[in-house]
Amino acid sequence: MSRGGRNRGYLTDEEKANRVKVSCALLLRIGSYLKPYWVQMSFVLLTIIITSVLRLLPSILTGRIIDEGLIGRDLDALIRLIIFTLVVGLGANLIDVLESYINTWIAQHITFDMRTQMFKHLQAMSHRFFTTHKQGDIITRMTSDISGVQQIMSNTLTSILSNVITLVVALIAMFSRNWILASLGVLLIPLFILPTKQVGKTRWTLTRDAQAYNDKINGILNETLSVSGQMLVKLYNKEDYEYERYEDLNKKMIQFNIRERMAGRWFRVFINTFSNFGPMMIYFVGGLLMMRYDAELSVGDITVLVALLGRMYAPVNALLGIQVEWIRSMALFTRIFEYFDMPIEINNDSNAILPKEAKGKLEFEHVYFAYEPTRTILKDISFKLESGKSIAIVGPSGTGKSTIINLIPRLYDVSEGSIKFDGIDVRVLDLNFLH
Repeated sequence: MSRGGRNRGYLTDEEKANRVKVSCALLLRIGSYLKPYWVQMSFVLLTIIITSVLRLLPSILTGRIIDEGLIGRDLDALIRLIIFTLVVGLGANLIDVLESYINTWIAQHITFDMRTQMFKHLQAMSHRFFTTHKQGDIITRMTSDISGVQQIMSNTLTSILSNVITLVVALIAMFSRNWILASLGVLLIPLFILPTKQVGKTRWTLTRDAQAYNDKINGILNETLSVSGQMLVKLYNKEDYEYERYEDLNKKMIQFNIRERMAGRWFRVFINTFSNFGPMMIYFVGGLLMMRYDAELSVGDITVLVALLGRMYAPVNALLGIQVEWIRSMALFTRIFEYFDMPIEINNDSNAILPKEAKGKLEFEHVYFAYEPTRTILKDISFKLESGKSIAIVGPSGTGKSTIINLIPRLYDVSEGSIKFDGIDVRVLDLNFLH
């Protein structure tokens, strides 16, 4: 049984360049999120094994239906086997629903753990983090990246398990029937799968190139059909030039679209032809073994082998694309862990002081501060502000007025020097008191 996944089974150039180096430490860290749910994961594994076996049973039972029911002319056996096959199929579907529910439950709870952990961590970050990182990137880590982890947990992992188990069960069943025909079937699978991957990659490349031209066309439309763009076109008499540019890109995009569509048509012709070729080879060799060499084979055995061969195509194809999903999965986890590993610059002191009352005396002593090592904002700032007094801080934009205010409640910490509140360094005062 092949599980759903992403439609695009190929890495972009950017993904190839930024491929993550997988280490034992990374895998153990990922596994730490699965550990609390090991009981549920064990149950999912058990249900996958059961459903994989049950889904292959109808193909295996087909042989008995043919040999015992049809060829053996046993109506009772025929009815019994047909009912049993239907019950097996229903049971597989019901267990699959249960497995999907538990798997979804696990994925949702893991992403819940990640989201809450990430939110708590980001809440503890200093103001510097939010001024030096783009808000869109922060939100993406919290939403899209963690949602991608949910997809990995609910689809990718179970897809690997399901496809591997399906292949193992199918191979055992095939070789138990006849090792010669089973070996032939195994040899035929790469001839079906490898062209599938190559044609799929060609189609994806053509689609990507066509999309690139479509983006260029949209760029021309945005430039020339806006109010300001259309005015410039008319003022400089560029109507013919812009038309020719648009027509040229449009023709190229159409050519790529035609090639992509036709690549798909020829691909389907090949697949349909080969999907018939594989079973025909099994029938031919099986018939040869039965007729010329008196092999212990029945019509039902050959039919089972043909059915199992067809059931192996999808899992093998899916497993060949697992590398791509694996690389993307590791990249997602790495992006999330990058944020988790960012140190919290401003922590509450273990022996933080919580004053019972505040007098309001403030003192800056030789304070230095820089947002970046090469960009010093405050340099050797010293002043005192007595309780009940006020002071005016003036100066042009960018001279550090807001920075001075932000240093008092420790939205940032000083690079050098100290800030004292009622004679106590703010770095040893309780953060809740300062805020």
